[in-house]
Amino acid sequence: MRLRSLQLIFIAGFMSLLSWVWTPTALALTQIKLFDISYHDCPSELVNGTVGSSGSNSAACFIVTGKAENSTYKTVYDADIFGRIYDANGDSTLQNRTRLGSIAEVPPGVSDFEFRITVPSNQPLPLQLKQFKAAGFSGKVRR
Repeated sequence: MRLRSLQLIFIAGFMSLLSWVWTPTALALTQIKLFDISYHDCPSELVNGTVGSSGSNSAACFIVTGKAENSTYKTVYDADIFGRIYDANGDSTLQNRTRLGSIAEVPPGVSDFEFRITVPSNQPLPLQLKQFKAAGFSGKVRR
């Protein structure tokens, strides 16, 4: 019985010491500030074959661009981009959808990003890009 107790104490002490030497990386969610958001038409090679949703046969293709600010000292991975996109009348262009795209890697500091969207071609321009933000992880979560 006494030997068993000593073994348990030894194992607990060894595990405690091991946790000081080796600690797994925490994958914390990191907020990324997005700014200077704008858009432009897709290049012609991306436009061909674009089909809209909800039974619409034609859609307009746009590239949304901007700057991402990672204020941490670590690269952020798999950052999801959230925001709202409205047409010229203030109507939502992407119904029930706030996740718009992603950024594979956001290094520390300010970097450029872009992603593609398609909206029904009957929605009036210009588009209004609002409430953009992103959040990602300090380690890779997808393989």
